[in-house]
Amino acid sequence: MYNNDTICALATGSGISAIAVIRISGENAFTICDKMFSPKRKDVKLSESKSHRIYFGVIKNENDIIDEVLVSVFKAPHSYTGEDSIEISCHGSVFIQQKIIELLINNGARHATAGEFTMRAFLGGKFDLSQAEAVADLIASHSTTSHSLALDQMRGGFSTIIKQLRQQLLNFASLIELELDFSEEDVEFANRNDLIILLDKINTEVNKLINSFSLGNVLKHGIPVAIIGKPNVGKSTLLNALLNEERAIVSDIPGTTRDTIEDTIAIDGITFRFIDTAGLRASNDEIESIGIERTYQKIEQATIILYVVDINNTSFEEIKESLKDFEHHIQNNNKHFIIVANKTDQMIESPKHLKELFDFDIVFVSAKRKENINLITDSLVKSVVKSDLNDQTLVSNVRHYDALVKTLEAVKSVEAAIANNISGDLIAIDLRTALHHLGEITGEITNDEILHNIFSSFCIGK
Repeated sequence: MYNNDTICALATGSGISAIAVIRISGENAFTICDKMFSPKRKDVKLSESKSHRIYFGVIKNENDIIDEVLVSVFKAPHSYTGEDSIEISCHGSVFIQQKIIELLINNGARHATAGEFTMRAFLGGKFDLSQAEAVADLIASHSTTSHSLALDQMRGGFSTIIKQLRQQLLNFASLIELELDFSEEDVEFANRNDLIILLDKINTEVNKLINSFSLGNVLKHGIPVAIIGKPNVGKSTLLNALLNEERAIVSDIPGTTRDTIEDTIAIDGITFRFIDTAGLRASNDEIESIGIERTYQKIEQATIILYVVDINNTSFEEIKESLKDFEHHIQNNNKHFIIVANKTDQMIESPKHLKELFDFDIVFVSAKRKENINLITDSLVKSVVKSDLNDQTLVSNVRHYDALVKTLEAVKSVEAAIANNISGDLIAIDLRTALHHLGEITGEITNDEILHNIFSSFCIGK
């Protein structure tokens, strides 16, 4: 996939802006830019410049000045890609951007493909594949938490663990392979007890990473929170209060919300994706029935469920029965339920069974008056258990998760083989499989198809 072409692309967002940055990388980057850049200092030549220098001058097409620019010089290997690289900071006119890129191409560069700069950085050994993927996650991060996850992975927090596990496993695999060379002499280089101890350690570590995916994935994309309840209990009003905008239509007519409405908000650095759903009731209306069915689908997909009730006309027994009904529809029992006792502004007296209600995770609010909404947001943040974010490495990438699951299957096969006193050649096969899947995560084992799938999702200038 790698070639010696010099590539160029717009590194900043498309459209008009105050400034734009155009990136060039490859062995002819300096020669190409010298043809079109006229520095203010006449003694400056980019191909002879030291690395990490910035020069002011103009970009010219023969005698026509295109723009006054700043040119940043990065000499190999001290650049993002590890190649000779230049970044041209110009004015943000779309016309100027296009003219400079056109001039670069006319002078010998070609337009970069999606993610090609980062792919070159990976192929040049600047970082491993999981770190390269974290670059895209960092660009797409939309909250403190998703930013921290991506930054930790980009700096090697996750790949360090994988490389350590793989190296330890590789050492034993090498000894097993060595035994096969001396099979006729019946010697044992790899101590089986030591291998069992290592496999147990790998089993524990990989299981921990696999189990972290459910949290890591939702933190990366936003934690889905379904707002459910009967018609007219104030679900849409609550969504509007949480978002602090009129996002959903509010009406006293039951069944107004017939489809799901979604929007996101960051609370204490964590992104929550709120889903307002159709009211749960028996209905002969075909469209409303479809909406109710979608509500149950969203309940299944949600991590947290806000069960909204009208505290003035909902009994304790009805709440208990509803929770049982939800359990009947939900396959995953690890969901966090928060009961939102709404319409406290209409309360004349305290509800019956108040003491029993406090056995649940419950908050009392008036969505209409936006009273105690902070109690809901506080409960949402607590339910994520922020301490977990600081104490463990979280897996947030589906490709990594799949590779870890396959690694665990191979490790269990090795354990079973040792327990059943299976021959070393079969153990070696399972060890190679485990090493293969761990290597897929960091890119020590990869192929063109995997690289294309990963980097094609990047933006052009990255």
